[in-house]
Amino acid sequence: MSKYYTGRKTKNLFDPESKGPFKLSRSKIELFINCPRCFYLDRRLGVGQPPGFPFALNSAVDKLLKKEFDIYRNKQISHPLMEANGIKALPFKHEKLNYWRDALRGGMEYLHKSTNLLLVGAIDDIWVAPDGQLFIVDYKSTSKEEEVNIDADWQISYKRQMEIYQWLFRKNGFNVSSIGYFVYCNGITDKDKFDARLDFDIKIIPYEGDDSWIEAKIIDMHKCLMSSTIPNQGADCDFCAYRKAVSEVSG
Repeated sequence: MSKYYTGRKTKNLFDPESKGPFKLSRSKIELFINCPRCFYLDRRLGVGQPPGFPFALNSAVDKLLKKEFDIYRNKQISHPLMEANGIKALPFKHEKLNYWRDALRGGMEYLHKSTNLLLVGAIDDIWVAPDGQLFIVDYKSTSKEEEVNIDADWQISYKRQMEIYQWLFRKNGFNVSSIGYFVYCNGITDKDKFDARLDFDIKIIPYEGDDSWIEAKIIDMHKCLMSSTIPNQGADCDFCAYRKAVSEVSG
């Protein structure tokens, strides 16, 4: 990790005097919600949290799901999982889909004019109903014995993620349903042997989003960035708790 993490950044930081738009990803919105202090240190002062290691298996599942749904997208027929769940829709075909999926070089963007914040998020998939309404779709993967759901307290971040994507597409003029879908893949581990194969149970979980909180949160983020004072830490921020503990023992 030390090869890539220097502890300080000098580029792409918020400057209160700048007249240009300032880009904030969906994950930075989540960071602000979890801990305004870490958000400020990161986006204003250039001290970001140490990066986590990539989840290679999750990324592989994500990539393969996209390839699979693209087969049905190109044929413009419903995926068997959609049919099995009674979802009357097709994978949405659009020339910019791969751009919207690209978290590094693309994504769906919207400039919030009153704050000059450019919000961006990269989606996994979109399905379209016969009447043209769009369903935002997010892929998730895990491996646990119990059936997957989105009911745990920590999964509120999944729900906010869905709502931000719905909001971004609405702001770009798309007719987006309040219902989104999580395609949740659960790795099966109760088999007798591996045989160089990992199988999954796949569950489609509908979620009714509510993006009414986003506008106020954007205003709060802008106020935070414009301030010359470092804000308080989040109530459950492990990074801030660690920094505090280190300062107490190191003097």
